[in-house]
Amino acid sequence: MSQARTWWKEGIVYQIYPRSFNDSNDDGIGDLQGIIQKLDYIASLGVTIIWLCPVYPSPNDDNGYDISDYRGIMPEFGTMEKFDQLLEGIHKRGMRLVMDLVANHSSDEHHWFKEAQSSKDNPYRDYYFWKPGKMNGPPNDWPSFFGGNAWEYDELSDEYYLHLFTRKQPDLNWENPQVRKEIQEVIRYWFEKGVDGFRMDVISVISKDLDFPDAKTDDFGSIINNNYANGSRIHEFLQEMNREVLSKYDIMTVGEGPGISLDNALDYVGADREELNMVFHFDHMFMDCGPGGKYDPVPVDFQRFKEIFSDWDSLLSDGGWGSIFLGNHDFSRLVSKFGNDSAYWQESAKLFAALLLSLRGTVYIYQGDEIGMTNVAFSSIDEYNDVETLGNWKEAEERGEDMDQFMHLVHLQSRDNARTPMQWSDKSNAGFTQGKPWLGVNPNYVDINVDLQETDPGSVLHFYRRMIAFRKENPVLVYGNYQQLDRGHSTIYAYRRWDDLSDFLVVHNCSDQSLVWDLEDWNARDFQLELSNVEGATNDLHFQPWQSKIFRKF
Repeated sequence: MSQARTWWKEGIVYQIYPRSFNDSNDDGIGDLQGIIQKLDYIASLGVTIIWLCPVYPSPNDDNGYDISDYRGIMPEFGTMEKFDQLLEGIHKRGMRLVMDLVANHSSDEHHWFKEAQSSKDNPYRDYYFWKPGKMNGPPNDWPSFFGGNAWEYDELSDEYYLHLFTRKQPDLNWENPQVRKEIQEVIRYWFEKGVDGFRMDVISVISKDLDFPDAKTDDFGSIINNNYANGSRIHEFLQEMNREVLSKYDIMTVGEGPGISLDNALDYVGADREELNMVFHFDHMFMDCGPGGKYDPVPVDFQRFKEIFSDWDSLLSDGGWGSIFLGNHDFSRLVSKFGNDSAYWQESAKLFAALLLSLRGTVYIYQGDEIGMTNVAFSSIDEYNDVETLGNWKEAEERGEDMDQFMHLVHLQSRDNARTPMQWSDKSNAGFTQGKPWLGVNPNYVDINVDLQETDPGSVLHFYRRMIAFRKENPVLVYGNYQQLDRGHSTIYAYRRWDDLSDFLVVHNCSDQSLVWDLEDWNARDFQLELSNVEGATNDLHFQPWQSKIFRKF
């Protein structure tokens, strides 16, 4: 089945975490005016869509993912007038804007929850999940994503409310049609303002098992799959949302999908399903998570890494569409997680640009990855802000773990790795602010920053621009067929991308070793080297450490 062409399939998305992007008023917090000041820079990358993490009013228990007003702008980010200016500036430059929709839960400071908490008879009570305790404890053994139990006791009513995330993020009850109508009205409000789509936060968990059975396991991945995600009414809810609102606008949707797998993804994104355009699955991002989650890490299996991309491409090649990403605000920095952020920092940062931008699907680039920003290693837990990090730290302390050893895990896994301020220059605080930044700047900003890379034609930044332009010039890299080659190779990830007009061979050496790759039907006269991430690349199958080569086949 040939893929119908659309703007969002061809889109290259740049994700902005506004708190950390650019501070225009030197209060230490990034803001909307700061983004406006950098729109020309963003446009210069060649990206076509901006995804803006939440900018709504929020108590910031989870940095904006706890929303207290779905139709406002957080004062520390600016005003609605400033948002309108931002939207206009984005559209003026030929780009589109995608917002974050956080509809699984609200803030406990949202007026819905305040009303719900005030009395059992309040009309808003049924906007959330309330249950009596069991045996002097919570209704069941469900754990929160951020540590501790997922139920919070409410003294006033002598009942517990459900929060899969922090206790200040009570889960909304989508069983209540009024809740669904409220969310649909929120979506309609932003579309009428001219917003071009939504990234839907943890959308796969909005339908709950109303029996609320015990999980009876410590394997958090299993709990997500078996208890939290893909509830019995999930597709009914999404189809209703599509029918009532989404289908009436020229927009894009991407659902964050913990628990979405190869077995059920097409139920969400199949062209005939009329639900979502695409989802973020996390098979590759959770590869380093052991049974206890991300703070129980295991080594990344390179063979599995390759198979995940190939399996998902195969699944979505006939009537679905994929999201291609290797980093965002919830994970370690791309080059630190998957590459070599020391000896081969530049090469591996560029390799993953080549990989992202040569696979089939809509590409997502997280702010700072285009200059190869890396993980940070703060010396004290007091320097960290992330609620997930702090929750896991507290639990490790209570278990009596070696906290020096646990700090090493924090350095590897904390979400704050991706949230340190954007590194614009070698000036104070990386040019992010002249005030005190809300989160410390990575000390390597002196060597890794936009200004430095703008003047270096061989920089990671320039390679991202080059790769983005190359993808745009060759739509086969968006829509063309995909076939993985030499599946069992221990360090080479190679594949063909072809259609009726073009045929590309893409090869990545994901290792610290130089090597010669053996391709059975290789004949140098049939291949022309089009692009490589290493200067002086040769038209052969000799690869330096972390080298990518893209050949055109004749």
